[in-house]
Amino acid sequence: MEHQPSALSPFRHHIFRAVWFASLASNFGSLIESVGAAWLMTSLGASAAMIALVQASTTLPIMLFSLAAGAIADNFDRRELMLTAQVFLLVVSIGLTLCAYLGLVTPWLLLLFTFLIGCGTALNGPAWQSLVGEMVPRSDLPGAIVLNSMGYNIARSVGPAIGGAIVAAAGAFGAFAVNAVSYVGLIAVLARWRPETPPRVLPPESLGTAMAAGLRYVAMSPSISLVLVRGALFGLAAIAVQALMPLIARDLVHGGPLTFGLLLGAFGAGAVCGALLAARLRRSLSIEAIVRVGFIGFAVCVIGAGLSSSAVLTMVAMVFGGASWVVSLSSFNVTVQLSAPRWVVGRALALYQMATFGGMACGSWIWGMLAERYGVSEALWIAGGVLIAGAAFGLRYALPELKSLNLDPLSRWKEPAVALDIRPRSGPIVVTIEYLIREQDVAAFLAVMAQRRRVRRRDGARHWTLLRDLENPKLWLERYHTPTWLEYVRHNQRRTQADAAIGERLLALHQGPEEPRVHRMIERPTGWLTPDAASSVRDTAGPLADTAGPS
Repeated sequence: MEHQPSALSPFRHHIFRAVWFASLASNFGSLIESVGAAWLMTSLGASAAMIALVQASTTLPIMLFSLAAGAIADNFDRRELMLTAQVFLLVVSIGLTLCAYLGLVTPWLLLLFTFLIGCGTALNGPAWQSLVGEMVPRSDLPGAIVLNSMGYNIARSVGPAIGGAIVAAAGAFGAFAVNAVSYVGLIAVLARWRPETPPRVLPPESLGTAMAAGLRYVAMSPSISLVLVRGALFGLAAIAVQALMPLIARDLVHGGPLTFGLLLGAFGAGAVCGALLAARLRRSLSIEAIVRVGFIGFAVCVIGAGLSSSAVLTMVAMVFGGASWVVSLSSFNVTVQLSAPRWVVGRALALYQMATFGGMACGSWIWGMLAERYGVSEALWIAGGVLIAGAAFGLRYALPELKSLNLDPLSRWKEPAVALDIRPRSGPIVVTIEYLIREQDVAAFLAVMAQRRRVRRRDGARHWTLLRDLENPKLWLERYHTPTWLEYVRHNQRRTQADAAIGERLLALHQGPEEPRVHRMIERPTGWLTPDAASSVRDTAGPLADTAGPS
């Protein structure tokens, strides 16, 4: 009988356990800091829009910079990147603490510091989430993702209440000081960890090229693209509760900073319950059904909070909201991680973060403006309506079933020996592959080629075309370009075990006496050339062909 990993299986791995507990302490500090920042902005007499912008200033950098952070995480050492982000967050937090102690904080300076904290979070996020796959085996990855979410929400369940007590007793300065200290443990764990990383066969991509590759991969992956849309919609509407929480505590239930902390704590307690419930839901419901439950559950939260004038009833609504929050977001995260191979997982997660937190940043501003114009309750009711519409959206655009695809590298392709002096930057490279297809197999061939086209373009091929010979109708040519020989090698090394089925189906349809013939050629300009330029062309130009199979 096949062993089924338990919910706590990832804790068997020492480094995951150590980082998890250090992150838990850091999460406590971050949530305590967020309580201090939100309540300090309220105490400064800022408008409802400015109060909501505290949340927006933290989430906006994640939308703006996550893709670049994901590209860096995929091309460099993820542990070092995460360590750099944590040190940056420590320095910023110390600066905020000193300004609060000296009484120098103004509304705009507070927004600047929270924006910088958001920048550090944006740099840290893709590295941390993709690093989990290096701490635990793939079989434990879904459980590790849920445990990370649970850890954050354990902190959320208690941290805000502690933060409210600290703010009530020592002011925002105390909350900021606790946050600064909380980074030390995680920095120490990361500094001591020396993971065994496989040597890089290819040089890192440039930042622009890596970002474009991440965008292309996600755009050519329908399941990931749909997760981004649903995540953005959920973030847009669900952030209303967190953005308006200080106003809910002050104006709707007539409380102070301790009430504010208790409401956040109830939200976090619900999130812990949602994390415990998520694994059970995945065993009995489809991924789309789980997400719809999340949308509807959060609609109950925001509408209930808008109707309630009792702190106890509002806390009950927050429990529903917290559970729905973690069920939805953990489902999105697991789907993205299991749908992207290791070479691009950081960028895929970054784009998911950008979509979700971009929705949150826009939503924070929208709900703040609506609350200022129409009232807090009315803004919450509108947000509830958007969440119900988001659940209905799934009736037309349902998320695909969660499948554990084998996205390990295919590792069948070997760089061919060539007759010319081809260097990594030589190019452009043009590749043609010849297939012999019987007339009765043309429809099946075209269907497979539609998938091949998507995978080729997803992995970096350009100008993909399919040609049919007019004199010999059985002869078909697949043609595509790569900018350089290095990009051609990189393109072929990106193929995964899950992509192998396409090549196998093409080989089954091919009717030639040998495997499809591959021609690799390099483009060269024509016209007048200097002797030196002509000599250079002769050194690197010309056709390259073999029968190494479809490549």
